[in-house]
Amino acid sequence: MDKEARIYVAGHRGMVGSALVRELDAHGYRNIITRTHAELDLTDQHAVNAFFHDARVDIVLLAAARVGGILANATQPARFLYENLAIETNVIHAAYRAQVARLVFFGSSCIYPKLCPQPIREEYLLSSALEPTNDAYAIAKIAGLKMCNAYNSEYGTHYVSLMPTNLYGPNDNYDPRGSHVLPALIRKAHEAKAAHAPQLTVWGTGTPRREFLHVDDLAGATRFLLEGDVGEGVYNVGVGEDLSIRELAECVARIVGYDGELVFDATKPDGTPQKLLDVSRLAQMGWRARIGLEEGIARTYEDFCSHHCELETASNG
Repeated sequence: MDKEARIYVAGHRGMVGSALVRELDAHGYRNIITRTHAELDLTDQHAVNAFFHDARVDIVLLAAARVGGILANATQPARFLYENLAIETNVIHAAYRAQVARLVFFGSSCIYPKLCPQPIREEYLLSSALEPTNDAYAIAKIAGLKMCNAYNSEYGTHYVSLMPTNLYGPNDNYDPRGSHVLPALIRKAHEAKAAHAPQLTVWGTGTPRREFLHVDDLAGATRFLLEGDVGEGVYNVGVGEDLSIRELAECVARIVGYDGELVFDATKPDGTPQKLLDVSRLAQMGWRARIGLEEGIARTYEDFCSHHCELETASNG
């Protein structure tokens, strides 16, 4: 990949987009193009077409999306479906019209069926029913993946789709109403520790198993594929091992320093029983994740504390 390439990172303020910018900048890519939502609404087809007409983009990293945890997905299915479909169709088609040859689309492991054989291989897509608590988001992401494949087939583009497992890291969303399980646990454990609370309640039974990937590893995998001139296909991105939500909660509590009791609320949904990705396709190409879970959570908690304390100081000042 040419170091002078003009690379548009869509969604650069989000967790994935900001990690991509850090990764590219650290490896000498200087022509990184970004736009805030106020500058460019990706659900506005006319605005997206005008941007691509003027920006002379060489590569698109499509990390912009409406994302959230079980609660947000379950209560806002229309919003998740509409916004993600609009972003994907607008950006992918405008990139094609502007003759952008290379694009990386970021999906999610939730595209795979609820009761999928484990570990999950890329070819298991659409083999059975989706998890109903986030099927709107999953359907939108499947549409984006299929759109990339279709444009490659019909128009000769080189659009790649990456399907990361559960992500975490700097710039994550810690809003208790919309966050994923790991950032939610970090915030809950931090607040329980600060309040000297005797108990911390965790949603679900604690038995589902999940795999977690630090977002900087996803950014590294993206650069690996771009610099390797990989021009098509769907690739799982993960670490190849998982743990139960109970084990995750215990790990977070230990790192945060919360020593109270963990209580599991079985009246809340568990979601998919297990989501472990088969990451052999990327491993055979020479890429593996580098950041271990405990190290990654510790680094993420440091990032959370720096921003959380700043907010607390500002609100108390």
